[in-house]
Amino acid sequence: MATATIDRRAAATPDPAELIAPDCRGLNFYRIDRSLRDLLDLHMEPELRAAMEPHLDRLGEIAGGKLDELAEIADKHPPVLHPRDRFGRERDWVEFHPAYREMERIAFGDFGMHAMAHREGVLGWPAPLPYVAKYAFQYLFAQAEFGLMCPISVTDTGAVLIERYADDGLKRRYLPRMLSQNLEELLKGAQFMTERAGGSDLAGSSVSARRDGDHWRLYGDKWFCSAVDGDVVLLLARPEDAPAGSGGLGLFLMPRHLENGERNSYRVARLKDKLGTRDMASGEVILEGAVAYHLGKIDRGLRQMMDMVNLSRMSHGARAAGMMRRCLNEALVVARHRRAFGRTVIEHPLMRRQLMKLMVPAEQALSVFAFDAAMMDAARAGDAAAERVMRILTALLKFRACRDNLRVATGAMEARGGNGYIEDWVNSRLVRDAHIGVLWEGTSNINALDVIDRAVAKARGHLELARALKERLKLAAAAPAALREEISAFIDRAVAFAEETAADRRNEKFDRMAAGALYHCASAL
Repeated sequence: MATATIDRRAAATPDPAELIAPDCRGLNFYRIDRSLRDLLDLHMEPELRAAMEPHLDRLGEIAGGKLDELAEIADKHPPVLHPRDRFGRERDWVEFHPAYREMERIAFGDFGMHAMAHREGVLGWPAPLPYVAKYAFQYLFAQAEFGLMCPISVTDTGAVLIERYADDGLKRRYLPRMLSQNLEELLKGAQFMTERAGGSDLAGSSVSARRDGDHWRLYGDKWFCSAVDGDVVLLLARPEDAPAGSGGLGLFLMPRHLENGERNSYRVARLKDKLGTRDMASGEVILEGAVAYHLGKIDRGLRQMMDMVNLSRMSHGARAAGMMRRCLNEALVVARHRRAFGRTVIEHPLMRRQLMKLMVPAEQALSVFAFDAAMMDAARAGDAAAERVMRILTALLKFRACRDNLRVATGAMEARGGNGYIEDWVNSRLVRDAHIGVLWEGTSNINALDVIDRAVAKARGHLELARALKERLKLAAAAPAALREEISAFIDRAVAFAEETAADRRNEKFDRMAAGALYHCASAL
């Protein structure tokens, strides 16, 4: 009798674990994202849309499950640099946790995310996939894992530079393996750009290049090398007889291993102990006469490298959009589960207001990156006007979405409360990883200057953007006329503000405001 009484009391006692709000693990990140699916319906051709549906659904399931678990493990077990082998030979190699290697298998091997925009056959599609598809996959992947997106991106964008600027011999030597999905033969890319003087102003770059027969030899230090374990490195160096300043820089391809299998003459001095993206190896490199090959015109290296930078900026925008979506979904899960003062948290007006402050920038970033990707596809097909729109949109997306990601990640952590500050939950990693978006490929100031000083003042991209937005506004016939008129007037004001700011460089202090206004216009449609 006593035992039965104890059992009934135990059954009536709630499980304390149920008081803790769950996270999004186990959800399909694609199926719960109606906004993404609607935008893909808008921007993808029906045949492509139908073909990609099962693959996007599969990645959504993996991102919400296995990939999320692997990312958590890899974040807690960062890479380790081994300068020498057991015989004392200089063989500096980077050891990664098996969880990181498994994520590489998913990204490079299974989905071919680095190759899908370059060649036919990835995911069964008979041609290179459009950018809008590629960035949709990146958007989903980044909701679980951010760090690996760097080597994915630099392999992808490095292949672009080789396709555009390398001679036929270098293309034959490196491109097939860079675009392979066989991890045994895959050559991953890397970008070594930043030196101790900083990454934004390259005029003081000091790495030198000396001609040596049919190749060059590089000397000096690179301070922040992304994906330091990469096999094919793209970097800038100054030929010995080149003038000072950024105009004297050449673009070079530096292989990790030479054709005879020997290690090239550079070494990793150390790995960076980073706040975020802990599972991906960034390091400092000393170049000691490393063999390299110049790409394109030797005196136009920086201009050519900007092709890679701009594509990387677009990728950062898509990643920021994905991370904000994950943050929003985490906050929604908490708000729907937790109870406070007699009702679920989401029923309280203040929490609903906070959720809206997470939702709006998440939706903005998704809308702009999808529009930008569509413009990139049109530009690749030869549309010069779309290329000018894409040029300004990419800088706007990088400028604003990466900044918004900081406050959205912090707001989602606050929604979870104290548990969000604990490394058991994904929020702390989302906050840490969000910060790299305002550092890689240009700070917010640099991207705002790029918008106003170049895309507006020189390329007149704001006018082309306004025309494109007005055309889209005409197609929104279902929206109330008053709303369409208000948006049209907002576009005119933003364009005029950008014009005024660009016309007088004493107005530089307004560049961020002007860029923000253009971004808000672009996100409205």
